[in-house]
Order: sequence, then structure tokens, then C-alpha cells
Amino acid sequence: MSLEIRTVETKKDLKKFLKLPFKIYKGNKYWVPQLLMDEMEIFDKEKNPAYENAESKLFLAYKDGELVGRIAGILSHAANDKYDTKNLRFGWFETIEDYQVARALFDAVEAWGKEKGMETLTGPHGFTDLDPEGMLYEGYDQLPTIAVYYNYPYYNDFVQEYGFVKEIDYVEFKSEIPRVGKIPPKLLRIAERLKERSGVRVVKFKNKREANKRAEEIFDLLNEAFAEIYGSVPLTEKQIRYYVKKYFPFANKDLVQLAVNEKDEAVGFMIAMPNLSRGFQKAKGRLLPFGWFHILRSLKKFEVLDFYLAGVKEGYRGQGVDLMMVLAVADSSARMGALYTESNQELETNTKIHAQWKHFNPVLHKRRRIYKKKL
Repeated sequence: MSLEIRTVETKKDLKKFLKLPFKIYKGNKYWVPQLLMDEMEIFDKEKNPAYENAESKLFLAYKDGELVGRIAGILSHAANDKYDTKNLRFGWFETIEDYQVARALFDAVEAWGKEKGMETLTGPHGFTDLDPEGMLYEGYDQLPTIAVYYNYPYYNDFVQEYGFVKEIDYVEFKSEIPRVGKIPPKLLRIAERLKERSGVRVVKFKNKREANKRAEEIFDLLNEAFAEIYGSVPLTEKQIRYYVKKYFPFANKDLVQLAVNEKDEAVGFMIAMPNLSRGFQKAKGRLLPFGWFHILRSLKKFEVLDFYLAGVKEGYRGQGVDLMMVLAVADSSARMGALYTESNQELETNTKIHAQWKHFNPVLHKRRRIYKKKL
């Protein structure tokens, strides 16, 4: 057997790196391919502002001349500065069911980390919290959202055999959305009392332009709200503008919730979107010729609502701001025909955020793990 590790040096190499999952997950009904154009942009140093505070090195594994694995090493200076660590991240890890391939990929990433003076290796991570992170550990028979990656069970076996141990887990909940007019009256009364007591209200955007005007304000609050969350990296002004331009044009104004105080200052936010997983599966990584049609159809007609981002300003936590926003988005999504919600990833230790689902019959149906290893 001939096993060779090569670094990604050209655009052609990068395309091979990004297309490998189509081979590994061929025929798997739970895998959701990302859009290749979005993935290409992530590793474009001219387009992705994360590279202002980070470096990356991408590796490909070839067995007898055939591409069989990949991995990305990410050196986040922003994260290391924030946490006073010498840590290297890994992500975009894929391999056939062959431990020797996995070991060779991790050897390559470790060698680069040591060369850079790093002391630990953690992952799977991206550059920021807005990139997919965590290795699927439970829920292999569940469809993932487009915010995360799918992987086979043997991935966990391989990283553990290599010497990685659990750092922390993310959990995901599936909950029921009350039908229109069926939100329990008790919850509505509680929300109304909380509103009167705190002076906080949830903004009703009249149109998309109104929502877009407050987009940067929402991301500023995201930075503050996520500051204490494991592994979070503060977004720069350039990154905020980048993400607003990239994602907000697709946001539905009725699914973007903004809580403000009596001075109209943002104190909480919640962003949800229709589940696009089936649309992405049909698009097969491309918008053209017909991928855009499948994704647009998923945006307009859906049964599952995905929660992507949420946060509450310090000083307003524990006052029911999150409940007010959850009820507002539940009402809006129910009117659109949604039946269930996907929480997306929440840290297993974040019991306060878990509690917001308790009124909607939640089921913990997926778990993802961050691993750590000393170099």
C-alpha cells in the first residue's frame, strides 16, 4: 500500500479537497452537501476576513494514487490571544474507513502545529463559530442542518485511537411548534408580564429593509453574547460586514427577532431560517443549473424551522427575553406551515438555553463532540 500526504497548493487541489465528501458519502441519505462556491470562499484569503487573524494549511491523503482523505489545520491567532493558549484547530476532516489514512492526516496536522510552536490540537472547528464545528457522536440516522457536517461513526473511533479525548459536547433538540393560536395561554401571560416588568419588547419589522438596517447591530450583540461561550472568537468589524452581506439577504424578516429596551437599544436577538437540508441535497453542491430552484423551494415551503443564532445582552438575562423571542418566532413560523424546530448546536453545559425548549416537547436527538489532544 502506498500512502501519501500532499498539501493543497492550487485552486485545482482545493476543488479536490472540497469535492471529496461526494465520494465518501455517495448514497448516504443523511449527508447534506455544502455549496461548493461557499466552501471555496471560506478558504479564499482575499475574500474571507478571518484570514486577517488566522492561518490554515490543508492536506490531502492519497492511497495507491487515489484521493481518500482530507484535513484542514487552522491556526487562529484571535482564539489563542483571547484564551492565552497555543492551540491548533483541525476541521474539514474526512477519510475512508481506514485508520492508517486518518493517522497520516493527523500526523501531518500535528507536525505543522509543532512547527508553529503549538501545544494542543482541538476540533473539529472552523475559523469562527459561524463555521461548522463538532464531530457527530449521536444521531447518525438524523438529517443534519446546513450549519453542521455529517460523519460516520468510525470517525470518532479513529480520533480516539489516535489519542484524542473529549473536550466538550454540543447537543441538538427537535421540538414541536404549536399550531396557530395554540400557544399555551399561560406562556403568553408570562411573556406579557415579563414585557411589562422589563420594558423590553420584540420588534415587528415592517419590511426586509428595516431588518437589514439593524443587522450589524445584531452581530455586535452576538459578539457580546457569545464572549463567554467555549471556543468563541470575536468577530472583527470587517467580519461582521462580511457575514451581514453574505447571509442577511436570505433572512426572512418574520424569522429575525430583535428585542429592544425602552431606549430602542438591542438587548436580544434570534435568527431562524427554514430547514434547507433537502434543498441542498437536491442541489448537490451547486446553484446551477437547478440547485437554486431546489433551495428557493425549501425557503418557501417547509415543515422544519432551524434556529441559527440567539443571544441576550448581559444584564437582561434571566428576565424572559429569550421566551418572548421564542414565542414570536413560533407564531410566525406556524403561520408559514412549520411543524417542528431544530435547535442547532448548543453547548451541553448551557442549561439555560436548553430550558427555553421545555414548553415544546423537546427531544435530544443529536450530539457532537469537540476533541482535544496534547502535541
